[in-house]
Amino acid sequence: MTSLSDQNPILVVEDDKKTASLIALYLEREGFHAIVAHDGETALELAANRKPIFVILDLMLPRLDGWEVCRRLRKDSDVPILILTARDEEIDRVSGLTLGADDYVVKPFSPRELVARVKAILRRGQNRPSTHLAPAISHRGLMLDLEKRKVMLHGKRIELTHHEFNLLHALMVAPGKVFTRDELLSRLYPKQETVVIDRVVDVHIGKIRQKIEKDPSNPEFILTVRGSGYQFAEEPGTGA
Repeated sequence: MTSLSDQNPILVVEDDKKTASLIALYLEREGFHAIVAHDGETALELAANRKPIFVILDLMLPRLDGWEVCRRLRKDSDVPILILTARDEEIDRVSGLTLGADDYVVKPFSPRELVARVKAILRRGQNRPSTHLAPAISHRGLMLDLEKRKVMLHGKRIELTHHEFNLLHALMVAPGKVFTRDELLSRLYPKQETVVIDRVVDVHIGKIRQKIEKDPSNPEFILTVRGSGYQFAEEPGTGA
């Protein structure tokens, strides 16, 4: 008989077999079912076939690196992703989070801390407020469908990452409100236990502008408020 845990596994993607086995062991001790991939291509195959509820993803992988695995996972899924990185450098953390990862852990790490992070992220997902009260938001040809997590601009589909969608949503539901970077970070990473660099917000905003603005250097939708943060435009013609 297939158990509930078998139907809802956690995917551990780590090329070092000893480390992967250790992570899987600690997850199993906490009642999770772990499945393991030692390279990027196998990870994507398992993700497609087994539909994991969580992915622990090493960046340095054979066949397909963790950056590309994260990018491809985010095209089709909102599954929580925790990145394992061997370097505690800002560029790695910013890059991972802007690709749509939910958290990161620097090697070497405590397996107990890693499992605690997994539990915290899963709890955040369970406690996420429902969005069914406002299924769609539209503004001057830009439409955000919350139920389908779809963005359309003048009838054309716009592909956003998990965090780009959430950031655009936060801004669009409160046009004219000025959000500081810290406020937007708290929307993207609620109850974050690690330090997230506020530059992550700037990178996300820049990528969203490239996708929805006619002229990203002179935006019409997402405006910069000098010295404060960002706001979504209330009226046409407002400058950044």
